[in-house]
Amino acid sequence: MAPRATFDLDALATSIPTIFDQAQSSAATHRKNCVALYKLQSASAAVVETAEKGRKGEEVRLVGEKVFTEIFLNMLNRVIVVKKGTPNADRIVKFVANYIKFLNDKNVEDNDDDSSTTRFVARLLKHFLKGFQAKSKDVRFRCLNFVSDIVSSLGEIDQDLYSELRTSLLERLCDKESLVRAHCVAALSKLATSEDPNDLEDDEQPIVTSLLDRLFYDPAVEVRRAAFIHIPFTPATLPALLTRSRDVDAVTRKLVYATVLPRLAHPKQLTIAQREQIVQQGLGDREEAVRVAAAKLLGSWVDLCEGDLTAFLQLFDVRMTTEVALDALKSVFVTRAEVVQEVEFDDMFWSKLQTETALLARAFVEHCIDTDDQARLEATLPVVTALAFHLQTQCNSFLEILQDAEAMRLQGDGENDDEVETREEQLADAEFVMSELLHLALHLDYTDEIGRRKMFGVVRNMLAHPELPESLITSCIGVLSVMSPNERDLIRLVVEIISELRDRNPGPGADDEDMGAGDETMDGESTIVTAGPTGIPGRSRSRSRRDLHEMSPEEKAEADVTDLRCLCLCIAVLERVHGSFEENSTLEGVLADLIIPSVKRKELALREKGLLGLGLCCLIAKNMALSSFQLFLSQVKSAPESLRIKVLQVIFDIMMTYEKDLLGSVEEIGGRVIAFLMQVLEAEESKGVQALICLGLSKLMLFGLVTDERVLTSLILAYVSPVSAENQELRQCLAYFLPVYCYSSPANQSRMQAIFIAAFDLVTRVYDEMEDDQDMIAPLQFGQLLIDWTDPSKVVGLPNAPNDSSVVHVNLAIDILKALYDNDRARKSLTWPFSASNDDSFCLAEDRKTLCQLLAKLVLPPDAEQPVLYTLYILVANLIELCPFEDTATDKAFLRFKARLEKHFSAMLRDYDEQACFQEEAYEEVFEFIGITRPKQRRFEGQVTADASAVLPSDGEAEGAPSKVKRGRQSTKRKRLPKSQATKVPVPRLPRPNLSPKTT
Repeated sequence: MAPRATFDLDALATSIPTIFDQAQSSAATHRKNCVALYKLQSASAAVVETAEKGRKGEEVRLVGEKVFTEIFLNMLNRVIVVKKGTPNADRIVKFVANYIKFLNDKNVEDNDDDSSTTRFVARLLKHFLKGFQAKSKDVRFRCLNFVSDIVSSLGEIDQDLYSELRTSLLERLCDKESLVRAHCVAALSKLATSEDPNDLEDDEQPIVTSLLDRLFYDPAVEVRRAAFIHIPFTPATLPALLTRSRDVDAVTRKLVYATVLPRLAHPKQLTIAQREQIVQQGLGDREEAVRVAAAKLLGSWVDLCEGDLTAFLQLFDVRMTTEVALDALKSVFVTRAEVVQEVEFDDMFWSKLQTETALLARAFVEHCIDTDDQARLEATLPVVTALAFHLQTQCNSFLEILQDAEAMRLQGDGENDDEVETREEQLADAEFVMSELLHLALHLDYTDEIGRRKMFGVVRNMLAHPELPESLITSCIGVLSVMSPNERDLIRLVVEIISELRDRNPGPGADDEDMGAGDETMDGESTIVTAGPTGIPGRSRSRSRRDLHEMSPEEKAEADVTDLRCLCLCIAVLERVHGSFEENSTLEGVLADLIIPSVKRKELALREKGLLGLGLCCLIAKNMALSSFQLFLSQVKSAPESLRIKVLQVIFDIMMTYEKDLLGSVEEIGGRVIAFLMQVLEAEESKGVQALICLGLSKLMLFGLVTDERVLTSLILAYVSPVSAENQELRQCLAYFLPVYCYSSPANQSRMQAIFIAAFDLVTRVYDEMEDDQDMIAPLQFGQLLIDWTDPSKVVGLPNAPNDSSVVHVNLAIDILKALYDNDRARKSLTWPFSASNDDSFCLAEDRKTLCQLLAKLVLPPDAEQPVLYTLYILVANLIELCPFEDTATDKAFLRFKARLEKHFSAMLRDYDEQACFQEEAYEEVFEFIGITRPKQRRFEGQVTADASAVLPSDGEAEGAPSKVKRGRQSTKRKRLPKSQATKVPVPRLPRPNLSPKTT
């Protein structure tokens, strides 16, 4: 039958292309064209045909809809083959998305579940789903591009079609093209918002889980960024989104602070740990743009706190992470200058100090110092006398709270646990406030004699009180050092305090002593008792030993606590001493009566502090360092981890301080100490100790105190070993040291060139014996890394410094070529500290291929000395003849290097004659190495083409051909050795590699 409407369907063939032509030209016409296209679709939908369907009646055929849809899809087929980056195609994608949204809005108004709109959208989706499996990456990309834009405007679709769309998108998450995966992530993120986990099958995982997997592990930055932007922002996904603050891509890290976190209604929706992580990682990022975004975010947090900086500080754990809160405040002072102007520090502020306000005062003072704002600084800081009284008040308050807490603990009835906990919180707050006041005291002007005397008396009595928290000792010593006229007076004062603490007889009312009293002076002619050269004043060594044996266990415990406090005082003052030990004879008594007896004690805390104090004494006394160095070395293997770290720090500090005076020549240092430290590194399991040893050895090598090539080889292996993947501190240290070491000196590059082959063989062996769950860089990447480090063009040139690094890569090429000749290099290079191999299959054809590929990366200098250049060319000219390669790719790679060498040095090789070289003594070693006893007549006749037939000898070689010893290895491609045959390479026992998300 004829159609029921009179709309001319033939006109669609010209009307729809006209609309698409306008839409691709400008996005401004999209709204008008959507209306025009909708009118055409509505008119086409009215064109139907009725056909008889047997006895049951008539069947309606949607003729108009079919024609409209076919023409529409024909227009889209012209777009889906267009590559990324074409503006016209991108406008068509936006136009189609706008039109689908326009259709669904109209369909919602009509409230029709089965309409021309739903049928058209379903047909459109099925068409795009076909393109998901296309071979062309452009077609897959455009189809995903269309779907990702229209999926949010689909409305209600059929359940089967939804399942098909969901399955197809999940499959495309593994597409090899990153752009396809990125659009797939965008489309799935819109489906994830409406997905109900209860409707999934048992073996189906939620879409969010797949998206998080892309966010963590996708190697392409655009895919991780798309997942980061489009993943639904919920409390469940927030921790995963915050991990991108350590992404390797700076733009992604910036988006954390500029896009995601500003969505929070209030920072209290984050945990305290998350807030501190945001501040620490954002303000500490290496990229300026990321730091600026983090600073703006903190400024918005201040606005949410209504400009109250105290409330802002309450977002952080001020006591435990002081530096984080301090950095956040200083950032706010920079980005919110108007907030700084409103800060006032009146008498009421100082009299009611709390943890947040005390830190606020310190941050403001340091900000004024950094910006050189002397006017605001003088207006903020109180006078010395006032600050001394505030400090005295806080000290007395601390002692009162401490006394109440001790009384409650002695009751021990269990009913006052809450009150005891409250008292402990108050103690921690008072201790923190005192610490901040002491930091402020460092910036005061002590020209006021009355204020100086008052502050001196308060701080001295604090140090002399047995209940002073250990964390405040360093701050108190810092304030005293500012007020002291010289080092000697400071040392005498501390020795006097130590004498008082050790000779004190605590009575019942000792804790009630007011720490604020005192009017001591610190003049140069002060009447401080001076310790004699044999001991601490008022305390003889014999009496100390006799008293120790006569003490009860309780008294011994109390004496140990006192000695521990005295050791902390010694360490704090020794860290500030710059003169020699002989200039401060007062220290001899402390050394003899306190430090050395503590070193001999079995208690770990006392021995650790004693060794640290002895180490600080050694830094200012050379003779003491020479006599005590063996003592520190003996503690490295037997001591616990915490003590080993302290001892190793002392060892490296002593070696850096006295350099060659300690053990003599550089060779003696390598032979007597470095070998011992390398053995410790090999057997060490602690990550902290491993990182510390690598850090110390790196410093020694960087300063030229250690030149042993074995140390450099071991550090390189520790850097790339799969078992050090989780030791980020070690890898970060070596990632900085190795390039700096090479680029700082031509001699260092030559040293790296000398160990190239040995290090390459070691890394190749470790790579072959690697476990299945481990990961490390391939030997080719490792070789490229070393070639980059030995690049002579990257050496930092110093004025008037000789530059002899230009031939480093020429010498490296000689080493590589000798390795291609030599079959026994693996056994020769694995002598120390690595065991030898009995398996002759170590050097495989793949290794020779890798070495040939590395030859292409070498940087050839403009010129070279003739003996070096001729040695290189002798090796190049005879390699294929004596040790032919087993595959064509390796052969071509080598011939390309040979042609490049001949072209680069064509002028210098013009007089090359192999027979003449054979007669010279300078080339005797190289001819003996490659096994030539009768050289043939070989002259350089200019550059040759990289053709194997021009180099390989023919079957009918002349009688004058050289006799040759075939040194090439007959091997196949690399295969992993069985554990029973593999030679174990003793590497540091480091943890297994980190397979976590990609981070910086």
